Amino acid sequence: MIVFANAVVLYLLLGVWVLPLLFALSRYFRKRRIKALGDAQWVARLMPSVSSTKAWLKMVMLTLAYAFLVLGLARPQVGAKLSQKESKGIEVMVALDVSNSMLAQDYAPNRLERAKLAVSKLVDRLNGDRIGLIIFAGSSFVQLPITTDYVSAKMFLSTVSNESIPIQGTAIADAIRLSMKSFSIQSEKSRAIIVITDGENHEDDPVAMAKEAFENGVRVFTIGVGSPEGKAIPLNGDYIKDKDGNIVVTRLDEETLQQIAEEGGGAYVRAGMGEFGLNPIIDSIRKMDKEKFDTIVFEEYNELFMYCFGVAFFFMLMALLLSDKRNKRQLFEE
Repeated sequence: MIVFANAVVLYLLLGVWVLPLLFALSRYFRKRRIKALGDAQWVARLMPSVSSTKAWLKMVMLTLAYAFLVLGLARPQVGAKLSQKESKGIEVMVALDVSNSMLAQDYAPNRLERAKLAVSKLVDRLNGDRIGLIIFAGSSFVQLPITTDYVSAKMFLSTVSNESIPIQGTAIADAIRLSMKSFSIQSEKSRAIIVITDGENHEDDPVAMAKEAFENGVRVFTIGVGSPEGKAIPLNGDYIKDKDGNIVVTRLDEETLQQIAEEGGGAYVRAGMGEFGLNPIIDSIRKMDKEKFDTIVFEEYNELFMYCFGVAFFFMLMALLLSDKRNKRQLFEE
């Protein structure tokens, strides 16, 4: 697999079309000037001119030289060997509620976006630990399998929205069940689930499922997002209404979330405006015994930038050596 050490440089490839475009425009205006002098065919025969074919071939070579130069600056690399890396840490599955009620604006800009920001900051605090992401509404889905790839974790997190799960509802028990199945086989004791939800309209028995998780060595923590007084749910420029036309107000169900955390051997925290609630939970989780994990990684890389520079130099040299003049021939034939 090829990776780029300076991948941001690849944005310069967007400029590949600039040289051909400028050249095409210069050729166009040149033809217009020649045409203004008289009959284009006679003017072209009476004055030195550039061969269109050779000129375009030269431009193609210069463009290729530029492209390979950019690739070289991006430093392409190929993994030379695989190695087994050992690390110590814990495994955390974050179960994030993406139901429509999470669009309520108790927090700025809304509950869901505020929760995503908090999870992103959680990822920044990890060091050797593993994290996974479950999203749920009326059903659950593994958005990110358990991993130490924190860059991918943030990327997958950024794609989460209330449309990620088409079935509405708040199936907390299903999310806990799926989280339990998503831990790695290497993990035996340092496992924790963090459920982030408003806890409203649960369709199953999350308290019983949290108890089952704790009995299997998994601690369940909950973070309540919302306010007891509730907020309306904005959607598509309006507010969600019930069948009678009344605006639906979504309220935080703290009692259920407290019971889930109690039976799950964890703790419940109500998300605040400033401190979302993850820090005290993470501090509790870090007191758990860390386990050793074996991960297969690319340890060494072969640099390929010199080959790209070599190809770029070749095309540049060919462009310099190629004459863009027409072959000599008599102006007037007898």
